[in-house]
Amino acid sequence: MRRAISAQWFNLGMHLVSMVFGLFGLILVLPNTEFIESLSEAGLQIFSWGMQNGGASYMIFGAIAAFLYGKKMIGLQRTLAFCIPAIAISVTSELLGTSTGFPFGAYSYLSGLGYKIAGLVPFTIPLSWFYMGFSAFIVSATMMRFGTSWGHRLAAIALGSVMLTSWDFVLDPAMSQTNYPFWEWHQVGEFYGMPYQNFFGWFGTGALFMTVASIIWGKDNQPILNRQQILVPTIIYAGNFTFALILSFNSGFYVPALLGILVGALPLAILYFTTPNGELEAELAIADLATTTAQIETIATR
Repeated sequence: MRRAISAQWFNLGMHLVSMVFGLFGLILVLPNTEFIESLSEAGLQIFSWGMQNGGASYMIFGAIAAFLYGKKMIGLQRTLAFCIPAIAISVTSELLGTSTGFPFGAYSYLSGLGYKIAGLVPFTIPLSWFYMGFSAFIVSATMMRFGTSWGHRLAAIALGSVMLTSWDFVLDPAMSQTNYPFWEWHQVGEFYGMPYQNFFGWFGTGALFMTVASIIWGKDNQPILNRQQILVPTIIYAGNFTFALILSFNSGFYVPALLGILVGALPLAILYFTTPNGELEAELAIADLATTTAQIETIATR
């Protein structure tokens, strides 16, 4: 158990460190040609390797951290029931998007994010869909402490999908329309270079794999956790959101960044701080007892 916990936190730490390294390179180093020219041959090789592999590395570390967290906190079967649909559905959406323009619009990936599946989609992109979608849904699923009916489950899925999409509000302009882009749009975007279709594609893709996972888990097996238990997904989401926020503010994309804060970071903070801290199981047991008692009283009065 100790080894599993250590591996989880090691990968989470490397995930965050890799993002800091990426920010340092994109914001401070790449624009400073004098600094790059002053590097020794060894330093230049290290820097070049980091810039070429940094994007892929932080997503790989993030996916591993999320998977190890899920295995420890909700079990291997439930983690796989989310991971496999998330990766399969997102890679399908991305392959469709880069080849047909549906569901996100016409775009293509450039270099810098790792080997491309079918020459179109970096293999790391589905990994980021998994760990960000998983983190958003695990946090939004705390809403289901009030009930696990389809109404409550759909509300959690909708909020989780909105939080996932809000990350794209902030990240997309800074990653596609700066001096060092990682993908490019082939159509005029109505919203800071992004077509509105992109947001529907993001929301729909996220909602689809979250719904599939929720169905596989079943009504009585939803991952409803307390505040202490959602710390890791909260850190993963907040870290990636902050990474995107800094890039957007640095590039002057203030409106998408502020919109992302409103529909992504704010719900995350509200859900985290309003989730019971280690007392969730007792509250759920009391709620179940109250429901059962009410049902018995209704039957008795008949």
